[in-house]
Amino acid sequence: MEKPMNVCVLVGSLRKASFNRMLANALISVAPPSMNLEIVEIGQLPLYNQDLDTDPPAPWTAFRQRVKAADAVLFVTPEYNRSVPAVLKNALDVGSRPYGSSVWDRKPGAVVSSTPGSVGAFGANHHLRQSLVFLNVPTMQQPEAYFGRVDKLFDEHGQLTSDGTRKFLQEFMQAFANWVETIRS
Repeated sequence: MEKPMNVCVLVGSLRKASFNRMLANALISVAPPSMNLEIVEIGQLPLYNQDLDTDPPAPWTAFRQRVKAADAVLFVTPEYNRSVPAVLKNALDVGSRPYGSSVWDRKPGAVVSSTPGSVGAFGANHHLRQSLVFLNVPTMQQPEAYFGRVDKLFDEHGQLTSDGTRKFLQEFMQAFANWVETIRS
């Protein structure tokens, strides 16, 4: 049996009871056996500053090594002001530097966005995709994953309550596994 795909999951919300973390955990729970997913924490990364490139902080180095070793990256993000949270943008910046050493280059990715509002975090999803194009991350196009009213999808223990959403998440993760295999081969 082939070794499972090593997938980093980046969650763009730092809140302890984050709906995006709940969503990330739900995605992990329904992923096919061909994928091994792990949430990689990004909240401890010092803000990117080019002055530190010659002697990078230890959290930058560990993060870069972890992402570099991954076969793919799954981004799960809330929408802040029609864009991505600063913590997620900082992770993109840290991983893309120093120039010519980006850990993102040709790393297959997928984007899931959510909001308690009704629009479904469309703005954050597509804003993140703009950055991923520049970073040369081949990003899965379909199915798209926008979740409005995410606060209604989980119970008080953070467990998914909607069978329809669970089925969609399973289909999304299978499509992502297929996408990663296509890009890797």
